[in-house]
Amino acid sequence: MSKYKSAFLRVLDERGFINQISEPEALDELANNSCITAYIGFDCTAASLHVGSLLPIMMLHWMQQTGHRPIALMGGGTTRVGDPSGKDESRRILTEDDINSNLRGIRAIFSKFLTFDGGTAGKDAIMANNADWLNSLNYIDFLRDVGKHFSVNRMLSMDSVKMRIDRQQELSFLEFNYMILQAYDFVELNKRTGCVLQMGGSDQWGNIVSGIDLGRRMNGAQLFALTSPLITTSSGAKMGKTAAGAVWLDATMVSPYEYWQFWRNTEDGDVERFLKYFTVMPLAEIARLAALKGQEINEAKKILATEATALVHGREAAQQAEETARKTFEEGALAEQLPTAEFPRDNLEVGYGVLAAAVKAGFAFSTGEARRHIQGGGLKVNDTTVTDEKMKLTLSDLTPEGVIKLSLGRKRHVLMKPV
Repeated sequence: MSKYKSAFLRVLDERGFINQISEPEALDELANNSCITAYIGFDCTAASLHVGSLLPIMMLHWMQQTGHRPIALMGGGTTRVGDPSGKDESRRILTEDDINSNLRGIRAIFSKFLTFDGGTAGKDAIMANNADWLNSLNYIDFLRDVGKHFSVNRMLSMDSVKMRIDRQQELSFLEFNYMILQAYDFVELNKRTGCVLQMGGSDQWGNIVSGIDLGRRMNGAQLFALTSPLITTSSGAKMGKTAAGAVWLDATMVSPYEYWQFWRNTEDGDVERFLKYFTVMPLAEIARLAALKGQEINEAKKILATEATALVHGREAAQQAEETARKTFEEGALAEQLPTAEFPRDNLEVGYGVLAAAVKAGFAFSTGEARRHIQGGGLKVNDTTVTDEKMKLTLSDLTPEGVIKLSLGRKRHVLMKPV
C-alpha cells in the first residue's frame, strides 16, 4: 500500500519507479491538489532512443495518465556539450545537422506514449528543445547571471566529475559546464511553463538538485526532484544491451520481432519488475503472472514481450511477432518475419565462412566470439549444429525459400539472404 495521496506518486511508487524525492510530502500535497508540470531531458546522440530510455518515458506516460502535464525536453543544445554522468570518456561532438536529424527520429517515439494534442486523461504533453534558449545565450551575461550561483568546489564533488578526476580521465571544460546548463533548463522551463518537477535516473540527482538550488536563488521558486533507480538485469547486465548492440525503439533499426525476442529472453527474476515498468497491465494481473513457477514463467515472459512490443510498435506488430515466434519454436517452421541479414551472393559461390556469417547476423562482435559459440555447441545452420569452425556456407545450403537459417541457441534466429 503506497504512502502517497496523489495518484501520480502512488502509481510511480507501486510500480517501483521511485528512488528518491526531494521534499516528498510537499510534492505529494501539490500533486494531489493541482495539476503539476514535470520534465525529463533526453539527449539527441542517436537517431532513435533505446530500451534504456523506456523507464523515463513510462514515467512521463503515467504522469499524463494521472492528470498532469509532462514535458519531454529534447537536448538540442546540451547534446552539443555532452553529459559526463556515468561516462569514462568524452562523447563525440555532433554537428547541428546530426542533432536535428536525430531529433526528428526521436520525436516519433514519444507520440506512442504521450498525447501532445487533445489529451483526455491529463494536460497535453509538451515537446520542448533546450536549443531554443541555450543556443542564443550570451556567454558574459550567462556567467554573470547564472554562473555566480555555482561553487566550483561543489561541482568538483559531484559524482559525474569526481569519478573522471579520480580515474585521471580527461574531463573537458565543455563537459564541466553541462550541469550548469541542465540546471538552467529547469529554471527556464519553470519560467516558460510553470514546471516544478524534474525527473531522471538516480545518477542525475546532483544535476537536478543544482537546478532546484538555482531556481530558488534566481527566482525564489520551489522546485522538486524525483529520481528512478538505474536498471540492470538480475545477473547485473546493463539494461538494453545485447551482443548485437543497443535495443533501439525504431523499427527500422530493430525489427518488432527482434524487439519481442529481447523481452521474451528476460531473466526469470526480472519478469515482475519489467511487467510493472514496461507495460500498462494492472498490478493484480502482474502479481498473478509473477507467481508462476517453473516452465509456466515462460508464459509470463511471452505476455511481457507482447505487451511491451505493443506499446512501441503497435498491437498488430506485437501479435505478429508472437505468432512468428510460436511457428519458429513450436512448429519448427521457417517464419517469414524472422530478421534478415543480406550478403553478396558471390560469397556462397566461393564459400562463405560460418564465423563471418555469425558476425554478419549480429550473433557476435568478432570471429573469435563466434568461434566460442561453435565450441559451446550454440551455433546452428538450418537447425543443424555447427561443429567445424572452418565450415563454409555454399549454394547447397540455401533452403527452398532461397535463404540460410542461422541460429544461436534456441531463441535467436536470422535468415541469411544472398543478394
